[in-house]
Amino acid sequence: MKKTIALLLCLAMLFALTACASKTEPAGSEEAAEAEEVTLYVFAAASMTETLDQIIALYKAVAPNVTIVPTYDSSGTLKTQIQEGAQCDLFISAAQKQMNQLDAAKDAEGGNEEGLDFVLSDTRVDLLENKVVLAVPDENPKGIETFADLGTDKLSLLCIGNEDVPVGAYSLEILNALGIMDALESSGKLTYGSNVKEVTTQVKEGTVDAGIIYATDAFSAGLTVVDQATSDLCRQVIYPAAVLNITENEQAARDFLAFLQSDEAMTVFQSVGFAPAP
Repeated sequence: MKKTIALLLCLAMLFALTACASKTEPAGSEEAAEAEEVTLYVFAAASMTETLDQIIALYKAVAPNVTIVPTYDSSGTLKTQIQEGAQCDLFISAAQKQMNQLDAAKDAEGGNEEGLDFVLSDTRVDLLENKVVLAVPDENPKGIETFADLGTDKLSLLCIGNEDVPVGAYSLEILNALGIMDALESSGKLTYGSNVKEVTTQVKEGTVDAGIIYATDAFSAGLTVVDQATSDLCRQVIYPAAVLNITENEQAARDFLAFLQSDEAMTVFQSVGFAPAP
């Protein structure tokens, strides 16, 4: 009987120690964190396609449990998709306008005319700077060398982005600054792309004499750049980024945004012509 009681006491103590150990193990242990799979949905300007794909691959070594699903398009299209309920954790725009339209920290005068509230304002950063350039097809058959040449007989057809996408807005600034926008439009010398990749493709295929695109897209497509817009032609091209308040994985989104600002990621961005935002 004594042996039986002793055995039962030992078993009871063992069960108690096991229960205590399970209670004291931290819920956020390294093993648990490694096992938790996270999917992040990143909406980014089309001009970031090549670089962001590379950075996503690099990030897999940093956070193997995080799967990043990118969507690339014009910033205006992405803004509309977010507004209409698309799943998005992190947004990177090619202009301040589209980010401002989603940011409750901005009033109507600041660009948020609809009073939308999607941005975690404390995460918003100016991530990158790009340049607007004039690119031509191989061998430059029309001999176009400057933005000013767009107002001459050298040009038969120019491709620019639609006015509701950032690259199109920058293009309109340039053409209006040169005083040639109305003439180009009335003479049928303009064709449009719905994002910068469409404009780049038309130049690459030689279906137009020239196109106004970003320096990074010209580099990635191997196009010849003949001119670069100066500050008197268009404003600075800044890419803001922010985690959205509709995210279900805020910390993971914050971590990836931090990685985008790291030296490792910036090396990739700079390899095609981006620069850290001033």
